[in-house]
This record gives sequence, C-alpha cells and structure tokens, in this order.
Amino acid sequence: MNVEQLYEQLKKTQEPKGYYFNSDKPRVLDLLRALQDNMQRYGYMCCPCRLSANDRDRDRDITCPCVYREPDVAEYGSCYCGLYVSKEYNEAKTPSVYVPERRPPEKTFG
Repeated sequence: MNVEQLYEQLKKTQEPKGYYFNSDKPRVLDLLRALQDNMQRYGYMCCPCRLSANDRDRDRDITCPCVYREPDVAEYGSCYCGLYVSKEYNEAKTPSVYVPERRPPEKTFG
C-alpha cells in the first residue's frame, strides 16, 4: 500500500470518530511514511515520534492510533506527533500549542 492509499484508508476510518489529519499534508505524509517504515521494521505501526521497544505488547500504548491520542486531541486539539487533530484545530479555532508527552517514563525506559 502506498502512502496516499494509507492516507485515504485512515481518513475514512478516523474522521467518523472525530479525528482528522492535520491540514499540513506534507507533514502528515511524512508521518504516514514513518508509520509504514515502523510497520516493516517492527510488524506494527508504532508511533514514529516515540522510541519503540520492538515488542508489540510493550508498545501497545503507542501503536497508532495511540491511547494518548484521545486525551491529547481533547485537551490540545492535536495528538503528540500532530498527525491527528480536531476539526477546530484545522479551522484555526484551537491554538497550536506544544503537546506534552503523556506516556509514563517507566513505559519508555522500564
């Protein structure tokens, strides 16, 4: 599957849930390519903005879409890596701010 096909597939499944791709399409395509790279590397689409343990069970929380996406988008309008955003974020009704890492340090370094 090429990156445009992945874009269209995920768009169809995530928009009905209220999660939109960032309007910065070049950034989105770069992130999707990185997800595809991680799929080849690890066998699952691990968030490209976090370090993988190369262990599906340990990385379950950061397999895209990660478990932190929902609270990040609810609070900040964007997920940590900026792939998924709210509709209001894309319409510039929500300010673009730094999204802090929610993943507990013990998950990263434990």
